[in-house]
Amino acid sequence: MDSIVNPTNIPAVHTTSISDVVKDRSDVVSRENRSTVGETIVEDPRISCLDVNVYYGEKPAIRQVGLEIARNQVIAMIGPSGCGKSSFLRCLNRMNDTIPACQVTGKILMDGQDINGKGIDTVLLRAEVGMVFQKPNPFPKSIWENVAFGPRIHGLAQTKKELDEIVEKSLIQAGLWDEVKDRLNQPGTGLSGGQQQRLCIARAIAVNPEVILMDEPCSALDPIATAKIEELIDKLRLDYTICVVTHSMQQAARISQRTAFFHLGDLIEVGETKQIFTKPLHHLTEDYITGRFG
Repeated sequence: MDSIVNPTNIPAVHTTSISDVVKDRSDVVSRENRSTVGETIVEDPRISCLDVNVYYGEKPAIRQVGLEIARNQVIAMIGPSGCGKSSFLRCLNRMNDTIPACQVTGKILMDGQDINGKGIDTVLLRAEVGMVFQKPNPFPKSIWENVAFGPRIHGLAQTKKELDEIVEKSLIQAGLWDEVKDRLNQPGTGLSGGQQQRLCIARAIAVNPEVILMDEPCSALDPIATAKIEELIDKLRLDYTICVVTHSMQQAARISQRTAFFHLGDLIEVGETKQIFTKPLHHLTEDYITGRFG
């Protein structure tokens, strides 16, 4: 397991060691049953996914995923490599459209509107559903230009002063302002890895998104930088819905309120994070979190 610093102001979601989960319980769903178990429905969904399938050519990456994602919560998506969690994440802002061989079926509703419907502007959709990638990818521009780029092209500011205000607000929200306020004209690529990732988060939130998608946002970072990103995620959920793909189960336990476990293209189980890590409903979930495979 990863050894990662836990910021003191982020409450640990589960205090029991993953290895202490009760073994050989008779009340869990068998490994052969591939139907989703747990709480797929939430009280106030921001996103509703109905029978979502993703194909690369004829090969299915995910099959018949049904899941609701709540407002102002962090949902962590866990599972072994190749299980489909990143493919599913990319469905939520149609990033899979950029892959020629990829086909997505089913419905994904945001506030009742199908994001795959005709007439949907993917540029506007990706402003509403921002994406932070595994490897920090700042533009080869200044720190200021990195954050101001989106608001400028989307017409969110009419003057330089308005852009300055958006840049400052976004960098403050991303926990980066105090570190860069005196060097906004320096290249964003000159920042450390953790600072670059926070700059990318500032760039995403500068266009006023409703949802933030994060695909392994800490995998390339050291423990100290990881702790800062986790602290930031905990603060951002007050204003945004956040979906995080992570290989670190400890990270999922620290930062999320709900967890979804994927295995070989199927959504096996979804529910409150504490329940997933202390009393899973499916044998495959239990096998994964106790380290029997991964």
